[in-house]
Amino acid sequence: MSSIADNIGTVTRRIQKATLKSGRKANSVRLLAVSKKRPAEDLRTAFDAGQRAFGESYVQEALDKMEALADLDAIEWHFIGPIQSNKTRQIAEAFDWVHSVDRLKIAHRLDEQRDSALPPLNVCLQVNINNEASKSGCSLEDLTELADAIEEMPNLSLRGLMAIPDPDQPEAALRSSFRKLANALKKLRQEAPGSGPLDTLSMGMSDDLEMAIEEGSTWVRVGTALFGPR
Repeated sequence: MSSIADNIGTVTRRIQKATLKSGRKANSVRLLAVSKKRPAEDLRTAFDAGQRAFGESYVQEALDKMEALADLDAIEWHFIGPIQSNKTRQIAEAFDWVHSVDRLKIAHRLDEQRDSALPPLNVCLQVNINNEASKSGCSLEDLTELADAIEEMPNLSLRGLMAIPDPDQPEAALRSSFRKLANALKKLRQEAPGSGPLDTLSMGMSDDLEMAIEEGSTWVRVGTALFGPR
């Protein structure tokens, strides 16, 4: 069985190869290790192998890991799951990034509950790119209004967009979904130029990261290919 360190090396090479094939700068795509439901020991092993950014979906589980790994100063915590209103304070206080902001109420709560002594919380707007009833995310039509509102929130920095396309759609449709999100970010830059850096596309996972990178991803979220099946 491959070790976590070996897997990180393999995935990193996949990312580098796809990045260069797409004609992009070598370090323009980062790896987010999806570490939900993984023990803290696995995260420490990944950190020792050079991985720094970890994605969590369950607040209490993440807080427990943060405590267990408090000695790792350079670790970076990303919240990537659906956000419940009663969890926003803990998310605002503990995380560096949130990839799953999908409505104004949540953005307001994160802004109000983020300590102004901390750097602004990096946020991505989650888009329900295939309009799936089972998935969170705002519509493409609501993006500009939500981005304009976040521009007025001093404790948030709008970085870009995130989506989890339907993995069961044909390859051509999946590529179209990635491209649609990339085009939405370009449009948002034009319509809301003051709404943060807008430099981030969080899309692509273990099975489709090459395609996502070809379509402009800057963060690929990988769990199974790093840690093995749960």
